[in-house]
Amino acid sequence: AAVAWEPDQPVVIEEIEVAPPQASEVRIKIVATSVCHSDLYHLLQSMHKDGFPTVLGHEGAGIVESVGSGVTEFQPGQSNLFSVQS
Repeated sequence: AAVAWEPDQPVVIEEIEVAPPQASEVRIKIVATSVCHSDLYHLLQSMHKDGFPTVLGHEGAGIVESVGSGVTEFQPGQSNLFSVQS
């Protein structure tokens, strides 16, 4: 993941581990993503310390790894385009 630890500083490529999904959550293995204008604005122009650290690239393509209880519209192994919300 491209991790921004603070505003207007270089990002660091790090491996992150995501916990199994809780109820109504989906865990996705992201296979492709890019940094968009809102990511760059947050990193380079907003200068607010709120929201850091952050993983850049919230729009991507991936494969559903697992789903939490109550999730019916996604199944493990399904691939799709996703917009990740924190």
